Amino acid sequence: MLIGNVGADPQVKYLDQGVCVAQVRLATTERGYTLQNGTQVPDRTEWHTCIFWRKLGETVEKYVHKGDKIYVEGKIQSRDWTDRQGISRKTIEIMADNLELLSPKPATQSPAQPQPSQPETPAAVTPSENNGEYPF
Repeated sequence: MLIGNVGADPQVKYLDQGVCVAQVRLATTERGYTLQNGTQVPDRTEWHTCIFWRKLGETVEKYVHKGDKIYVEGKIQSRDWTDRQGISRKTIEIMADNLELLSPKPATQSPAQPQPSQPETPAAVTPSENNGEYPF
């Protein structure tokens, strides 16, 4: 379970047969504090790559933007791959099962142009392996 801020607009691709997959970079921050001896411990920010499949990916495409605060539930998945230079790499991603939008709707639109409503609980999506390859 993660609560954080979206670092950039989502990357969205449609695979064969119209399957949507969206990737979001999510920043979570552990706030700093002061120890009893006066030592300052600074804020610590971690970046997570979250992958959303099918309907959940379509929801991300429509409603998630850079700077939004979101709640993500999912599974940690690691995968090994080889880059174009032949170097072995390892990636750790969150395969999202659930998403909740926590940012308030912007109030910049006039009543004549209603904003699309945000789903309260998007349908859970089981991530697909897609042969271990992602289009990002």
